[in-house]
Amino acid sequence: MAVYFDHRIQAPFPSASPSHISWHRHHALLAVAYISSGEGGSVDIYSELGDHIQDAQIKRTSHPTVLSWHPTKRMLVAGWTTGELVVFNEQDKEEYTLQTAHTAEITMLEWSSDASRLVSADMSGTLAVWRLEQRGRIQVSPLLTNMYHKPLTHCLFKPLAPDEDFAQLAKAAVSGDEKALDMFNWNKSGKWTPMKTASQQEFHFFLGAKDGSVYFVNEQLKYSQIVNLDSPVKRLFFMEKKSILVIVTENLLLSQFFISPEGNAEEISKVKLSGKTGQAADIHWVDNSLLITATGENVIRLWDLEREDNYVLSLDEQLGYDVGETLNCISYCSSKAILAAGTNKGRVAMWSRVTSHGQKAIRTDGKSTWKLQTPTELEENIMQIQWGSSKNFLAINNFSSVVVLSEQVMSAHFSQQVAAIQVAPTQLNLTYFSTETAHNLQTDMYIKGVFVTKDTVAVWNGKMVTVYELSGPTLRNSGSFSCESPVLVMHEDNIYTVETNRVQIWTLQGTVKQLLPFSEAEGTPCGLDVCGHFLAVTTDTAHFKTFDLSRREAKAHINCKNLSQMVPGVGSIVSAKCNVNGSKVSILANRSDGNLDSKMYFYDAELDTVTFFDFWSGQAEQGDSISNHDTDTNDAENRVLLDRIPINHFWDQSEPRLVVCEAMLAVPKSANTSPKHQLDQQPELHHRKEDILVISLFSTQEHGLLIQESFPRPAALQSLLGIEVPHYYFTKKRGEEEKASETEVRNNQIPQMVAKKPLRDFIGLEECDKTTREAMLNFSFYLTVGDMDEAFKSIKLIKSEAVWENMARMCVKTKRLDVAKVCLGNMGHARGAKALREAEHEPEVEARVAMLAIQLGMLEEAEQLYKTCQRYDLLNKLYQAWSQWQKAIETAENHDRIHLRSTYYNYAKHLEAIGDHNASLLLYEKSDTHRFEVPRMLLDDPQALEEYINKMKDKGLWKWWAQYLESQSNLDSALKYYEMAQDYLSLVRVHCFLGNIQRAAEIANETGNGAASYHLARHYESQEEVKQAVHFYTRAQAYNNGIRLCKENNMDDQLMNLALLSSPEDMMEAARYYEEKGEQMDRAVMLYHKAGHFSKALELAFTTEQFGALQLIAEDLDEKSDPALLARCSDFFIQHSQFEKAVELLLAAKKYYDALQLCMERNLVITEDMAEKMTVSKNSKDLSEESRRELLQSIADCCMRQGNYHLATKKYTQAGDKLKAMKSLLKSGDTEKIVFFAGVSRQKEIYIMAANYLQSLDWRKDPEIMKNIISFYTKGRALELLAGFYDACAQVEIDEYQSYEKALGALTEAYKCLSKAKMRNPEEQERKLSDLQAKMTLVKRFIQARRTYSVDSQEAVKQCELLLEETDLDSAIRIGDLYGLLVEHYTQQGDFQKAYQCLEEMRSKMPSVNLTYYVSQGIIESIHRALSIPFSRHSLSENMRHNSVEDSEEVEEVAEMDYGD
Repeated sequence: MAVYFDHRIQAPFPSASPSHISWHRHHALLAVAYISSGEGGSVDIYSELGDHIQDAQIKRTSHPTVLSWHPTKRMLVAGWTTGELVVFNEQDKEEYTLQTAHTAEITMLEWSSDASRLVSADMSGTLAVWRLEQRGRIQVSPLLTNMYHKPLTHCLFKPLAPDEDFAQLAKAAVSGDEKALDMFNWNKSGKWTPMKTASQQEFHFFLGAKDGSVYFVNEQLKYSQIVNLDSPVKRLFFMEKKSILVIVTENLLLSQFFISPEGNAEEISKVKLSGKTGQAADIHWVDNSLLITATGENVIRLWDLEREDNYVLSLDEQLGYDVGETLNCISYCSSKAILAAGTNKGRVAMWSRVTSHGQKAIRTDGKSTWKLQTPTELEENIMQIQWGSSKNFLAINNFSSVVVLSEQVMSAHFSQQVAAIQVAPTQLNLTYFSTETAHNLQTDMYIKGVFVTKDTVAVWNGKMVTVYELSGPTLRNSGSFSCESPVLVMHEDNIYTVETNRVQIWTLQGTVKQLLPFSEAEGTPCGLDVCGHFLAVTTDTAHFKTFDLSRREAKAHINCKNLSQMVPGVGSIVSAKCNVNGSKVSILANRSDGNLDSKMYFYDAELDTVTFFDFWSGQAEQGDSISNHDTDTNDAENRVLLDRIPINHFWDQSEPRLVVCEAMLAVPKSANTSPKHQLDQQPELHHRKEDILVISLFSTQEHGLLIQESFPRPAALQSLLGIEVPHYYFTKKRGEEEKASETEVRNNQIPQMVAKKPLRDFIGLEECDKTTREAMLNFSFYLTVGDMDEAFKSIKLIKSEAVWENMARMCVKTKRLDVAKVCLGNMGHARGAKALREAEHEPEVEARVAMLAIQLGMLEEAEQLYKTCQRYDLLNKLYQAWSQWQKAIETAENHDRIHLRSTYYNYAKHLEAIGDHNASLLLYEKSDTHRFEVPRMLLDDPQALEEYINKMKDKGLWKWWAQYLESQSNLDSALKYYEMAQDYLSLVRVHCFLGNIQRAAEIANETGNGAASYHLARHYESQEEVKQAVHFYTRAQAYNNGIRLCKENNMDDQLMNLALLSSPEDMMEAARYYEEKGEQMDRAVMLYHKAGHFSKALELAFTTEQFGALQLIAEDLDEKSDPALLARCSDFFIQHSQFEKAVELLLAAKKYYDALQLCMERNLVITEDMAEKMTVSKNSKDLSEESRRELLQSIADCCMRQGNYHLATKKYTQAGDKLKAMKSLLKSGDTEKIVFFAGVSRQKEIYIMAANYLQSLDWRKDPEIMKNIISFYTKGRALELLAGFYDACAQVEIDEYQSYEKALGALTEAYKCLSKAKMRNPEEQERKLSDLQAKMTLVKRFIQARRTYSVDSQEAVKQCELLLEETDLDSAIRIGDLYGLLVEHYTQQGDFQKAYQCLEEMRSKMPSVNLTYYVSQGIIESIHRALSIPFSRHSLSENMRHNSVEDSEEVEEVAEMDYGD
């Protein structure tokens, strides 16, 4: 909580009247413009406290009109009525005048967004732009000027788009961002593109004129009129997100225009704002979308343009405002989220805006989150109000004087059951808890600090100290003295203050009694604290020291200690406080970087050691988590203790072990929110009130530091004042007096500005005596330690049942069920102890605690606990037991629908018990129990019951009513209701009773009701009407009864029909009947068959030679049937030439050989299904493995004979004979399967067989087949065969493609393979190798001759002629190729005679070959022409040509083969 001190500014001369005020944005500098009718005008600059700054005055004979501070520099520009522009540098006290082109009154001064340009305008329409030099001065001559010939009143710079922000680009470029570097024209391509500087980019602005015109102006002052309105422009605003220009005119017309990137305006909307016209309106733009106006009314109007919402804020007379008080001016402070307004009564009204999460902001929904505060009283009519500087001072101008309001943190102190809270700058509220009295103390100074003892109050303002003493019911001033100490404490009749390097001890009258010196190294004292008889002193060099004040003079208790040496990383001490016996000192500190330390340090005077709790990581120095030993109840507490910083702390004034502190949640600026992150990240403190925890700890040497309890500080409380068992003491927020937490004790005699909250273990024991208080404190300590024996020893002497009951009630709040059990035992509450023990199976601790609350009568607490853990089933039971039936039903309908019907039923029983039958009827219906419960309830009132039944039209109720009427012998009415209920059995029963047999038969036939038909059949049987009885037994599907009657009455035909409809047992019974009778044996066989008794049916069929029936029976036989029966049936089918059926039966009987023999004898085709049935699994016990293989071999042999090669292959493979399987597969001619089978078989013989088969195919056109042949021969180690294949390949290459090079490669591979082969006849192998070698030699010679021809044709011709002389040439080289080469050579040489001679030799040696295959027809014709020999074309038949020319295209499609390794 804060109060505002007002500092009145002294005018520079008596007749001066303030006309304008202007705060610097960052510095605490206030410029005030004064005007005087006789002395001209001046501009004066003041400090934050209203003191005039020396030599900071601008004085002219004219009047100042506009003031404008530079956004960052301590430089003020003032515009005057003469058009003069004066610049004043406050830091250097330099004043200079700009060479202005203005000749009329200055109307506008506006700095650009980057503060490098200043725009000025006057009443004549002259616009000037001024540039700020690098040394911080404004150039005296304008950079640009322009004339608009109309008064210019407003200027608004167009915000720079985020993606064009030059400063951000610069930062990104420096960090190495490639994209940013490219935009700075440092790209790798070397291309240079000029880029505008930041000032150029930002120098686009809007101008508003007095005639309603709005202009868009660029950096060259080229402008275009974009808007023309009917009224002068009052304010200009810009919505950056939507690029919308908002214009408010003097007549309160709100216009919105969309602004394109080129500066064009498109109208979006125009709205007339509410407000008093003719009054100077004060308009503010907040959060880039919220428009706030004050027009001299009693309300402030707000328009949220983004959300299209509007509302008003008004004053409240209950807070001290007058009726009809109007609001003239407004100002909004974004950092504090406070809207301030000045009224015509001289008051400053303030509205604080807080979001639902507690964070101050402007962007929340509607009016409800604006909270009006109590006013600050000033004087006269306030006409101007303005927030300013980084410290958020508020300046108020009423045109006669200027007042600066500075916020001061509210002073408060608590000691010895006395609390003092500052409620106004000069007023204190004093509360004496021991006597429950209160006092208001009005002082004659602004209070900056207060300290209270049992009978004394000291206040000071930093310059003067005033002491008040309690004298009876009043406080009297006992003296004042000058003292400039910033801090002050009291002990008994002494006052302690600080000065440079010493602490002064004063009497209450202001006489110095003693000095406590500190050395230069120890520093200057800056902090004091008194607890008990001990004084703790902290210095500005992080030293601390304690003194014992119990004697006449203060003596050092703990010598001066340097915390920064004891704890590395500590920069300064924020506060240090000692406990009541001086054994411990708790310290809050700043780190060396100036930020708050998350650790709370504890100095032990006896051990001379420092320990700490780190509220950031949740760990103490020894590594223990800050929790007590009850992990079940403190898991959530441990989590909320993380990521916090302690901000306040107090020791109990009577208990040396107990300390309490406040810890605020802190979140790092980085994205890392782990509680274990490093503290070198600067934290930001949240302003979320619920995130401030109050934490109490026990501190002892034996057990270290232990959390006693922690809880969020209630939102209605401002801060912690102190602790004195059994209460915490808090200051309340102003305006929150009526709000209190659940545990807060309300006492109308205690002033509302103070609140006390009992410790967790003292709830209900606030007024206990000292002995009980000490016992409970020890109990709480040992309970925190986890020593239950000592805990109960400390309270075992307490005999008061009320104390134990209060402790048990406390256990509901603390959820300490272990303590609750002991309390219930001491209370003698056996029922509660039993209920608590039975509730232990509940998984949620809240559910178990709720049962304790129920046993103690704390039903509201139990209700909340059940809601917290979402145990709506138990909550429903609680409401029912509590007779809160509406809540129970609402809970069941919304959350516990599984118990909804039972809830309705229980409520109905409750209403029935209290006699509310009408309401209970509806609930019985909702619970779906009305068919039984309503007749029971209304049985004593038959008329009402009948009316209800007729109204409900429910078949169940009709049936019940019919039974009731039948019991009353009212059969006619009973029949009526039975018919309405469609209870056909009862209808037939009653009609039979009445003798209406025909009507009963009609009902049974029409409805087909089984029960009705059965009852009627029994009636007919009793009347010996057998046919009718059998008929209705059949309708009722009681076939056994019908069969019984048919047998008894020889109704054989009907018996057969009934038996076929009945069960197998009845069929067997009927079949035996026919068999015994010896007639109609076919029916007996059929019934045995239908009943599944095949053996009996077959035996009877064979006996009676019913072959047709036998055929039908055999169709239903399978492998599960009796083998002997199957064999007998198969013999029967063989005799009747039905061999397929016989085979199936033999297979079902597992007579595989017989079935196979029958197939072979009768030439029956073995299908795949049949073969599978013949195949016995490997693990079968029917056949041995050898017999199984023989059977498979026989099946495969039979399949081979029948031409089913694939099936034969499968069976050979199953029999393990892969060679036969391969042979069978080769006969099928399925190349793909042959290749696959050879690959998976991996047998030498199979590889060779596969390769031999593949050679029979057209392997010349399929390279894949050729590769498989080579692969299979290689894998089968048939090198001799592989050599032969290569030899064949060589011949193909020569004959088909004339490729002697590839032929040589194939021959080489053949030679290699043959040389590696191991033939049985070595001589034969040598002969073949010799032949291959000879072939290779000849081929090589021919290839060499062809290659030599291009170099040495004569040598090539010679080699060819020598080759023609070889004897075995034809086996390796085609003669035609040699002659062709010679003919072409001689033709080219022009020796046509030799060419012709070669042709003739070719014809003689190859008479049947077409010569054009080896020599082109053109060459032959040219030879004949040259020798004048007639040429006749010989056409050979197609079968004499060897690879004719027409096949050339097909040859080209054949893939080339590589015969190399």
